[in-house]
Amino acid sequence: MTDVASLLFTQEAADDPHGTYARIRSECPVSREVGWAGGDAHTLYLSRYEDVMWALRHPEVFSSAPGAVNIGQEHPLIPLQVDPPDHAKYRRMVDPEFSPIKMRALEPDVRVLVHRLVDAFADRGACDFHEEFATPLPSAIFLRLMGMSQDDLGQFLQWRDDTIRPDATDPAEAQRIRDRVGQEITAYFDRALDEKRDAPDDGLMARIAVGEVDGRPLTRGEQLGMCHLLMLGGLDTVTATLDCMVAYLARHPDRRRAVVADPTRIDAVIEELLRTETPVVMVPRVVAQDVTIGGVEARAGDTAVMLLGAADTDEAEFADAEAVDFDRERNRHLAFGAGPHRCLGSHLARMELRVAIEEFHARIPDYRIAPGVDLHFSPAIRQATDLRLEW
Repeated sequence: MTDVASLLFTQEAADDPHGTYARIRSECPVSREVGWAGGDAHTLYLSRYEDVMWALRHPEVFSSAPGAVNIGQEHPLIPLQVDPPDHAKYRRMVDPEFSPIKMRALEPDVRVLVHRLVDAFADRGACDFHEEFATPLPSAIFLRLMGMSQDDLGQFLQWRDDTIRPDATDPAEAQRIRDRVGQEITAYFDRALDEKRDAPDDGLMARIAVGEVDGRPLTRGEQLGMCHLLMLGGLDTVTATLDCMVAYLARHPDRRRAVVADPTRIDAVIEELLRTETPVVMVPRVVAQDVTIGGVEARAGDTAVMLLGAADTDEAEFADAEAVDFDRERNRHLAFGAGPHRCLGSHLARMELRVAIEEFHARIPDYRIAPGVDLHFSPAIRQATDLRLEW
């Protein structure tokens, strides 16, 4: 029987995942395997669109409770690790901060930032896209939204990498790194929340510092869980998505020329590349009650992994699923998840991606991967390890 974990967490799958997804969907679309911890622990893998969508829409069965993933956090990541009905009260508090209206108001400033970043390398004829554009763009926007100093960016990026991509091959050592970093992040936000409470500004962290839910003040644990989640989401996923999109367009000049020729298609381009290059490959859950899905029995307490990338290239949902079709009419991709835990920052991400792709290509329409670059991506969240471009 195919061992899904051994296929997923490889460099080959990170670099060119479609073949791996197709094999998993074909050989073991629903698989329950012994987990990494051994013993009675099992992990359920779902790869078909229909199954993944069902699981994401049924948190009473596939829970996002803190046991789903341990990244060193000392408090639940709110609202991600809180299931309905309590989930809704936290979303009601933070959703307005990421509304389409708020994003439209922010867009002119994002365009100014994009131009400033491109100004730094446009005349040079080359750049490290990951380091000089994909990382600083969403990071600067995140810090501004939160009302935090740009001087802290270096520390946040180190915490991000140590949490998501710890430099350790041994799982126990990787967890020790995450635990240490989690404590450092908690201590940082504990101090910062006190400062924002005593001297509030118009940033999101100040609103969290004095925020209420259900008519009561947020506890410090709730505040810390919100800040920790917003940091990870704000600093990593848009960076990875930009890496994936620009790497694809650099390697497919005919598709890039279509984007340059007609910028009105950029929204459709973004949605299709979110689907085919799904940057967040998988999301974890905990099985809250015994369930049979796809003919496979899962037990309460099992870990579950929803393979978003595999679902997004399922022929049962998408015609010619592995092909990139910028004219695709129906594109219900799962790059932002689905159900009550659908990505809080999806409107922000779409706005950032649209402005970035539009303005970068207006300034630098013809580029290529620099000679000597051996392009690779990290597993699980597909961030490029080297994305030097030249033009």
